[in-house]
Amino acid sequence: MKTELLGDLDLPNVCDGEDKSSPFVNCIRKKYRHIRKWARRTQTNCFRIYDRELHHYPLSIDFYAGRYSISYFSPSRTDLDPPDELINEVESALQLLFSADPAQIFWRCRIKRSKFQQYEKQNGCKEFFTVLEYGVKFRINLQDYLDTGLFLDHRETRQMAARLGVGKRVLNLFAYTCSFSVHAAKQGAAYTKSIDLSNTYTDWGRENFLLNGLSLQANRIVRADCLAFLDEEIESKGKYGLIIIDPPTISRSKKMDQMFDVQIDYVSLIERALKLLNEDGTILFSTNSRKFVFDETLFPATVQEISHKTLPIDFLDPKIHRCWKITVSG
Repeated sequence: MKTELLGDLDLPNVCDGEDKSSPFVNCIRKKYRHIRKWARRTQTNCFRIYDRELHHYPLSIDFYAGRYSISYFSPSRTDLDPPDELINEVESALQLLFSADPAQIFWRCRIKRSKFQQYEKQNGCKEFFTVLEYGVKFRINLQDYLDTGLFLDHRETRQMAARLGVGKRVLNLFAYTCSFSVHAAKQGAAYTKSIDLSNTYTDWGRENFLLNGLSLQANRIVRADCLAFLDEEIESKGKYGLIIIDPPTISRSKKMDQMFDVQIDYVSLIERALKLLNEDGTILFSTNSRKFVFDETLFPATVQEISHKTLPIDFLDPKIHRCWKITVSG
């Protein structure tokens, strides 16, 4: 199938017509046509084209620059793999709509995992490729890890952070592959500092900065436990105009002194972050924990939930994440 190139933006055309026998095919076709118009305008070639819209198809399909990442949400812990009939139907739909080659289709199993499995390494293929998000480049890996290197549901949150960080010093905690920081730097942040405990993801983050021609001197990456880092930064009297906090729900690492639980530790995180915030600064705090409860009365600050403003157009679930904007009370 013909692929349209807009600079580095590759967006395949979709097969015309309507298949009366397949609501699934028609659902993907309709959504892709809508998203593709937005993608052309925004120079983005990674987005969701199916988001569990139909009951009998418990999966999501993400498009990454001509590749398709399918997450199957298994209803049980024992039957982890999607049925063969579903695999065949989904892959046939992608081949019909986009002339997708089987080598471009990647399946992922999403089950209710043990608390400490979120970032477990899956394979060792080390096959990376580049995508665009609002014109910013990111390295993606669809085979080696449970997650791809870019959380698509935070696309608009990253745009918000980039706007808020213009001309400011930006601190990005639990930075993963530094996507928030890269967007902020490209938009004009004066300086960024990204903190994560993983060697894999801090190295990945450096590659993302270099991929965009950004200096690592003006965009520092630190491998550290975020809570311990905050204590050290408070002692050194560091100050920031924007602090981004997007922690895991639960995390335990041999490199950490103790288990991290967002519901328990968010108070300490935000209290510490407030000590590093300039008077006119902002904290963006987010979580994908569906059970999370935010007690706004615990902080000497103005707290505003902005979750509805950060939901991308290609995601249907309004609870995919929650986000708050925190500013120091005058």
